[in-house]
Amino acid sequence: MQGSRAVTRAVTGTAGPARPAAQALAAQAAPPQAPASAAPATSAPASPTPWPVFGARLRHWRRSAGLTQARLATLVGYDHTAISKLEHGTRRATPRLAARLDGLLGAEGDLLTAFRAAEERQEHQERSEHADGVAHAGSAAGAEHGRQGQYGQPVRPDPPGPSGPVRPPLPGWPAAEPVPTALPPLGGLLPARLPDYGLLCPLHGATGCVVPPAADVAALHAGFCATAPDGPPRTDADTVHALTGLLAVHIRAGEEHIHPGIAAAVEHTLRVIVRQLPLAPADPRRPLARLAAEYAHAAGVLRMQRGRNATAMACFDRALSWSELADDPATQVAALSDMSTLARLEGDAASALGYAREITRAAPGRHWAGAMAQVYQARAHALAGDVRETVRHVGRARLHLDHIGSRDESDAPWLTIASMHLRVESGAAAALRDAAAVVGDPGLARRALDAAGTALELLAPEQLPSARLLFRLRIADCHLCADDPQAALALLRPALEDPAVGVGGLPALVGHELRGLRDRLAARRGGPPELAAAARRLDELAR
Repeated sequence: MQGSRAVTRAVTGTAGPARPAAQALAAQAAPPQAPASAAPATSAPASPTPWPVFGARLRHWRRSAGLTQARLATLVGYDHTAISKLEHGTRRATPRLAARLDGLLGAEGDLLTAFRAAEERQEHQERSEHADGVAHAGSAAGAEHGRQGQYGQPVRPDPPGPSGPVRPPLPGWPAAEPVPTALPPLGGLLPARLPDYGLLCPLHGATGCVVPPAADVAALHAGFCATAPDGPPRTDADTVHALTGLLAVHIRAGEEHIHPGIAAAVEHTLRVIVRQLPLAPADPRRPLARLAAEYAHAAGVLRMQRGRNATAMACFDRALSWSELADDPATQVAALSDMSTLARLEGDAASALGYAREITRAAPGRHWAGAMAQVYQARAHALAGDVRETVRHVGRARLHLDHIGSRDESDAPWLTIASMHLRVESGAAAALRDAAAVVGDPGLARRALDAAGTALELLAPEQLPSARLLFRLRIADCHLCADDPQAALALLRPALEDPAVGVGGLPALVGHELRGLRDRLAARRGGPPELAAAARRLDELAR
């Protein structure tokens, strides 16, 4: 299943002071001074940083809000020195921090505008400096070649440092570019239009657009992947439409297990997108960043489905960064939701709660995002056995459903009222069931059962078998936690007797549900033989 979008489509050396003894030794060993008549060496003045303008606007809005630097830093979770550096233009802001500051100070987009202008000036400056450095490299190398040390040995320059922040490569990135992987069959899976399957067009958003025919999509994808590493990025509308439509195909094929090379194909295309991203001018960069975010998120989901949680988390982290760059709240929410899920699968309730809380910051004022944030917080509290907070967040998630409107649909047109209702009730059932299992409360389990039944009724007939299996396992588990093992067995029996169940592997979330139910069945001693047999069958499926 597609992670957080599963049911409805079905995140980033200072040198110490010089030692006097070392300085003295260096002076004694220094070569003779150049004649006084020699022209002194000059160094180019440092390029001015573009960030003071942003800092000045930040100072203006902070003072208008009546906040001290320390108070503002506390509100955004930073040390007060960070705000001081931002206001003086000596620190570069991040997209998320700029958005957070803009919202907190009521700047109504002024800080975001200043941030984006500073980003563009910084990028232009870095490109210019790079070009100047390349032009100067030949003469600098010749001069360096002529330098001799005290003993006649060439003086080697220090190795160059990193040109920017060091980031590890995405999972699965080899040193050399692999042979392009085969695309899945496009017939029957390629959408005719966007949005589709939870994917918005990076150019046209919720307005919608036409996806090229299958043959054109294959040719456009091949041309995009064949672009030279230093060639101009391909950001024309047809290519963007083709890559987005192709991702919808990848997601469907991955969920239905109909093509074995889906993960490799997604990651291959992602590599090409990321390679072209820094070469794109400012305007076309946003669509590419959005594509990078969506492809990275899909890569993470595909890894999560196969139980590769650590590398899935790395993909989600990159998806979060690129979706911030692209101003794509839907993918930010999806990535944070899946990060919370991964933490919960690892039994880390505190981290799961932290990721869930970030969802509202990623999409402030969006009720669809608020509902998702409350559901994931409820599940984190349930894992910790906090019944009161679990129930409170379930209630708040349901309240958000009453306020979903046109703004939410423009962010994520695939989130209809019915699909959001399904998400909330499914999550509520899981959270209440988890809490009931931790504290041993049959009454709470019966409340979970009601929510699970509502969710199952909302599940469309065309949903994937794995989605329906997950719901059946969850409802059976609710019966078991409510001290009704016979009802659990009656619901499980058809699935356990189906030889097709488990063939080709189960998605990670289904496997997690299955193992929890297996453990609770196995813990019941003295029950009928059918319970032990069901536990053994579940154990076979869980392997």
